[in-house]
Parts: sequence; structure tokens; C-alpha cells
Amino acid sequence: MTPETEKYFRDLNDMFRSEGWKILLGDIQASAMGVNSIENTKDEQDLYYRKGQLAVMNNILNLETQVSAAQEQAEESDAED
Repeated sequence: MTPETEKYFRDLNDMFRSEGWKILLGDIQASAMGVNSIENTKDEQDLYYRKGQLAVMNNILNLETQVSAAQEQAEESDAED
């Protein structure tokens, strides 16, 4: 891994351990409950808007897992070289 890549993963892992990150995830999870309600959906356009919101929220909520998998893959790639 390059020094830049190592710093990238280290910085992200530091962020994941922060209290602010935990608060953000909690807020997003709470918001997702309201956005995911079809009862409040006005029309088809609103439905697609909500679908996009949920996709973004899901990406943020799963970011730590995605970064962890990418880091493991990068480390395995380095071990093979």
C-alpha cells in the first residue's frame, strides 16, 4: 500500500471511532425511518426522491463495512506482491 492509501484508511478508521460519527449514524438511522414510510409519500416523484434519499443513507450507514473490506483487499494484494 502506498503511504497515501495507508493515511486514507487510517483517517477513515479514526473518523469511525469518533463520537461524532456515532451520533451521525444515529441521526441517519432515525431519519431513514421517516423517509422509508410510504404513508407520507405524496406521488410517484416523491417516491423516487425518497428512494434516492434512502440509497444515500444506506451508503453512509454501510461505509465502515465497505472501507474495512477495501482495506483488507488492499492488504491482501500487498501480501501477494
